[in-house]
Amino acid sequence: MSLTRREFLLNAGLAGAGVSFASLASADDTTVSAFQPDDWQSVRSQFALSKKHINFASFFIVSHPKPVRDAIERLRQQIDEDPFLTVNNGMFGTDAQNLQRPVREAAAGYLGGKPEEVCLTSNTTTGLALIYHGLSLRAGDEVLTTIHDHYAHHEAIRLATNRVGASMRKVALFDHHNTISADQIIGRLRAAIKANTRVVGVTWVHSSSGLRLPIRAIADVIAKINSKRTENNRVLLVVDGVHGLGAVDETVAEMGADFFAAGTHKWLFAPRGTGLIWAKAENWARLTPIIPTFSSPEPYDAWVRDEPPKGPTKADWITPGGFYAYEHQWAMPAAFHFHQQIGRKRIAERIDELNAFIKQGLAEIPDITVYTPNDPKLSAGIVSFRVKGKKNEGVLKHLLGQNILASISPYGIAYLRLAAGIMNTPAEVESALKALRSLK
Repeated sequence: MSLTRREFLLNAGLAGAGVSFASLASADDTTVSAFQPDDWQSVRSQFALSKKHINFASFFIVSHPKPVRDAIERLRQQIDEDPFLTVNNGMFGTDAQNLQRPVREAAAGYLGGKPEEVCLTSNTTTGLALIYHGLSLRAGDEVLTTIHDHYAHHEAIRLATNRVGASMRKVALFDHHNTISADQIIGRLRAAIKANTRVVGVTWVHSSSGLRLPIRAIADVIAKINSKRTENNRVLLVVDGVHGLGAVDETVAEMGADFFAAGTHKWLFAPRGTGLIWAKAENWARLTPIIPTFSSPEPYDAWVRDEPPKGPTKADWITPGGFYAYEHQWAMPAAFHFHQQIGRKRIAERIDELNAFIKQGLAEIPDITVYTPNDPKLSAGIVSFRVKGKKNEGVLKHLLGQNILASISPYGIAYLRLAAGIMNTPAEVESALKALRSLK
């Protein structure tokens, strides 16, 4: 049920009263007791965030909630006490001992796919590089992306296409933030796909503007184009999903992406330095592994026989080998379980509600322009804005002076960002808005 802004503030006990940071600190003093996933204060208490600041930049890198901290600590202790047996059995033991298997099972349960469709990575950047460099792109092929995508996505494409003589092209999905619509986005991409386009690479939720793309509709357009193409000339859809995963109530395996890459150490609250790629078996078969894997016995057994591995590429063949902070990777199921306890739909609704009131409050402040769409279907947890006549850095410093942590988008065209997650409260939203109203 949607609330008016006044109802929102009344529920928070803020209407008609000034809100000081000191008054919020007492609300943070709740000790971490038995977790009550239906109580937002209990959810908030799971995070060990400093009381010195109100944090609207948690999407940058996660503060581990208590269940994840506990899982990491248990695994760290096991590795410290017996590193050889713990890691050797956890990576190379029997199926019952293998500790990547429950990670894939937990991820698949959240994504709506199968464990064998999940590749484990360290972050979104690594995932995108593994996809683009693993594809069999040829000279003359094109990868189509947008001008709005992140440096890591653009660079993964550029490096991969340069290596084989393919090309990269960027298109604008809109001309002005006030004209953004799903139809316009879909129409721009449809019109931009050419005969030699082999990949469309997009971002689900843009960290620059907070725009959320209609991935399912884009996938449907590409499927229609592919229905008139041969298998060798079909267009693949690659999605950077890091700012949608954990913030949006959609099932990844049903979105229509051919490859979905995301770090899990942002909105999903999984351990830092963890990520994944999801794809169906027929799409994994399209990739060539780039980094030797430790996650599948087949390539190793083939190496022992001094021959290449047989059969199509699988997800675990793409999972990079080498040694990791295994206490982090193996603790990933705790994050998926934490989300499922609270409820993915409920989390998405909370994020939508808090950020809707940020947008509404910003729109009421003179000289502030909001660049994130109001439509909840075209936005998620990031709100981007500018203050007329003010440098972004100056506004950021002003907010920090009032203990508000915001951020600036690291793009050629940079915006200020406020991003409310489930660790935030209505009182904190009002404090951020009050700080911005006091700008001179």
